[in-house]
Amino acid sequence: MGGRLYVGNLTYSVTNEQLRELFSSYGEVNQVNIIEGKGFGFVELSTPEEAAKAKEALNGSDFAGRTLRVDEARPPKSRDDRGGSGGYGGSRSGGGDRPPRRDFGGGGGGRRF
Repeated sequence: MGGRLYVGNLTYSVTNEQLRELFSSYGEVNQVNIIEGKGFGFVELSTPEEAAKAKEALNGSDFAGRTLRVDEARPPKSRDDRGGSGGYGGSRSGGGDRPPRRDFGGGGGGRRF
C-alpha cells in the first residue's frame, strides 16, 4: 500500500489534475480525491517514502495563492467514536430544570381562530 496524504487549505477551484501534477514531482501518484466544496482532499502516492518526501516539501508551501497543509491521512473515525448522544442535538449543559416553553403551538392562552 502507498502513502496517503491529507491536503488542506485548497482553493475551491483546484482540480484533481492540478494536484496530481503538483505531487507527481515526488513520486508516482496513484489517486487524487478532492472533497468538493470543502477545501481539502487526499493524494495517494506509490510508497510511504514518496509520501513523506512530498509532505516535507509541500507542507507550508504556496499553491494557487494558498498555504498548503499536507499531513498523513488518518483513517476516518467510525460513527461510534464521534461522541455525542447519537440523536439530534445531543445533550446540553444547563437548563435541565427549565419548564417547557408555552409560546408555540398548542396549549395555553392566545388567540384562537
